[in-house]
Amino acid sequence: MTRPPTAAQRRVIDAADPVTGRLKGTEAQLAALVKRGLAFRHPRPPHDHFLTPAGHRIREAVEPAAAEPAARAPAAADGVFAARVGGEETPPDAGPARLREVRGAWQGLLELRRMTRRDGATDRPCDWERTHLVQAAALALEAAGNRPAGPEGRGYRVRATPQPEAVAVYEPDGTALRACAATLERAGWQVGEHTEPRTNSRYLLASPRRT
Repeated sequence: MTRPPTAAQRRVIDAADPVTGRLKGTEAQLAALVKRGLAFRHPRPPHDHFLTPAGHRIREAVEPAAAEPAARAPAAADGVFAARVGGEETPPDAGPARLREVRGAWQGLLELRRMTRRDGATDRPCDWERTHLVQAAALALEAAGNRPAGPEGRGYRVRATPQPEAVAVYEPDGTALRACAATLERAGWQVGEHTEPRTNSRYLLASPRRT
């Protein structure tokens, strides 16, 4: 069994950027995390360190989040950014501050894609997105201007599914549903439109594209 990180290493992991996983710490701390497979040193200057998927799992174990199918608030009490998945109890905030947060989170995610690919491509989801499917899809939708559902029920809702690497996107307005599909396709997701047998309502099934 892998030995858990030390208290000092946990503090470095906890302080990582919530979207990109960029780390700050002493050279000794960062080297120790790399040795344990919890971080990697990017080969290109400025040679920053980032959490690996294993490091992200450690971070989430330290700061447990709600299950993906449940709706989350736009930001946790500690100020960590969270994309709106739709269906939150409070009305969606579309003010300038929220728009800046979403734009910054999306740019950070694109940077994470670039930094974790040999070719520096940003057209396909990265490992972090594959382990945070609901949040990743919701961020792509919100960043493109699609409106998450509020208490009144209008807008998109992103939910986990039993299928591996797939989320469902619900939107009562057909035109808005097609706009969500186009957004996710541009963000590097494979999207198919389906019909719910019991309700006859349309929804999207989206998965991160690999090639």
